[in-house]
Amino acid sequence: MFIYFSPKELYKLIGIDPPRGVLMYGPPGCGKTMLAKAVARQTTASFIRVVGSEFVQKYLGEGPRMVRDVFRLAKENSPAIIFIDEIDAIATKRFDAQTG
Repeated sequence: MFIYFSPKELYKLIGIDPPRGVLMYGPPGCGKTMLAKAVARQTTASFIRVVGSEFVQKYLGEGPRMVRDVFRLAKENSPAIIFIDEIDAIATKRFDAQTG
């Protein structure tokens, strides 16, 4: 006898919420982008790719507005995968060991 559970049902069965995001880390060329595209294709989710440095803008408030726009676009095209490439351009440490 074989009983199929969807991933959502399995999470519910064991009493935990499914993850809402994944952080992939690795050197350039190891397949992070390819994996994200493959998952989008297999799940028929929309694939939205942005480059982290695009969020660093000249004018105050423009970067956060762009982030909101990307998430709005994902919501409008749900289900969607937002792939932020080179996020280290905007997600660096605020302080270093020298300045505290």
